[in-house]
Amino acid sequence: MSDVTTTVHTDHQDHAHPPGLQHHFTNMTQQFEAAKLGMWLFLVTEVLLFGGLFVGYGIMHSKHPEAFVAAHHHLDWRLGALNTIVLLLSSFTMVMGVWAAQTGQRKKLIAFLLLTIILAMVFMGVKYVEYSHKFHEGLLPGKFYSHQGDTVPGQFMFFSFYFMMTGLHGIHVLLGIVAILWITFRAWRGHFSAQYYGPVDIVGLYWHLVDLIWIYLFPLMYLIS
Repeated sequence: MSDVTTTVHTDHQDHAHPPGLQHHFTNMTQQFEAAKLGMWLFLVTEVLLFGGLFVGYGIMHSKHPEAFVAAHHHLDWRLGALNTIVLLLSSFTMVMGVWAAQTGQRKKLIAFLLLTIILAMVFMGVKYVEYSHKFHEGLLPGKFYSHQGDTVPGQFMFFSFYFMMTGLHGIHVLLGIVAILWITFRAWRGHFSAQYYGPVDIVGLYWHLVDLIWIYLFPLMYLIS
């Protein structure tokens, strides 16, 4: 009886998975590479989504250059520049968070993730200020455009793209905040280590894409001429 128990116990140990390893993967490296490939494929779809909007914006801008240039003067480039700096800083804190996860520094990981969340919320706060001004002035998309005193017709087309593209980007920022909150909670629970940090790295990739999209949106919307 004792020999049977020992054999079963040993066999169970041989097949035991490391913490964080899903049962359908053979090792942590395979799991990490599969997850990262999946995220890269998802990011490609995101690039295609925003790429279509950028192409549409470019076509309409080429057809109505005066209206787009006149409309962009209603945007405050200083707020756009502030948000650009905020997101660049958040990318840095996210990179440092991934580094802290890779080196097994739990407290630093939590601190950098919280800083990233704070910066993301600052970004959304600035966008709230901008959107509030646009709603107050009637600088709205399509048929809702009611701004008075325009000397160049057709500016509603610019704001249709402005709200569509910055709004979609804002939704991605909110989703990023939720994802970072999730891995922050898991980090607080001690789920990550130098051997297992895949979710932090994957969320970091997503966050860098969100930042990269804004880097293109800022000059396109705020600095056109």
